[in-house]
Amino acid sequence: MGRISRTMQLARASWEVLKADKELIALPVISLLSTLVVAASFLIPMAWVGRSETDQNPAWVILPLAFAAYLVLAYITIFFNAALIHAANERLEGGDPTVGSALRGAASRAGRLFPWALLSATVSALLRAVEERAGTLGRVISGIAGMAWSLVTFLVLPILVMEDLRVGDALKRSTALFKGTWGENIAARVGFGLLGFVAVLPGIAAIAGAFALGSSTDTVTGAMNVAVNPLLLTVGVIWILAVAMVLAALSGIFQTALYRYAAGKPSQGAFSSDDLRAAFGAK
Repeated sequence: MGRISRTMQLARASWEVLKADKELIALPVISLLSTLVVAASFLIPMAWVGRSETDQNPAWVILPLAFAAYLVLAYITIFFNAALIHAANERLEGGDPTVGSALRGAASRAGRLFPWALLSATVSALLRAVEERAGTLGRVISGIAGMAWSLVTFLVLPILVMEDLRVGDALKRSTALFKGTWGENIAARVGFGLLGFVAVLPGIAAIAGAFALGSSTDTVTGAMNVAVNPLLLTVGVIWILAVAMVLAALSGIFQTALYRYAAGKPSQGAFSSDDLRAAFGAK
């Protein structure tokens, strides 16, 4: 219960920071919209190539297209996460960030972010390949390796944004900070996941209700007429998307605060040193 309580305290502190800069929720929204547009721009030619298995358009063309899409989508996510981290860092230093200052901060590190996106996309693709080709054992190995990679690289992005290191040096720095001050990080991240699951339940209920209320049974034939209540469906989808955007913003703020504590940089505002010591205490 102590870990759950500390996670709730950190979630509330992250929320207080987000309330001070509500406009920063625009960053996850822009990231989502950009992801959808780019994904569509790749999926359309990939679908066309897939239907044209000829000598001029062999099916293997899809593989480089798929990796290119994976890389671009990874870069979009990393870029906007970097913008969010830059803004959170500005707030925790006592500043007053804006969407513009956040984007400028991420753009100033664009050259550092691309190699990290390339490495992240490559590792993710390799883990996916192991998972798909090695059956149950592959899924276990991929899951364990993916968790280890996620933990060791947890602070890479804040380091790239705040310390302007090369990717290799940032990986070493992240590993060193993780070894020295990892504490309750795992419990806190799981806690945020549980909070997210609870938060999306009303949206899931609305979507389920949209199908339940929209459907009817033919009194003559007994057949089920499946229909959807558009209002409830819209409310449910919007709710889930809103929760996802808020959680993305809160996670970026939380990640930034943990980096500042691990790096010995005091934070102003909602994050007290006691909260961070409990969440990321040295073992």
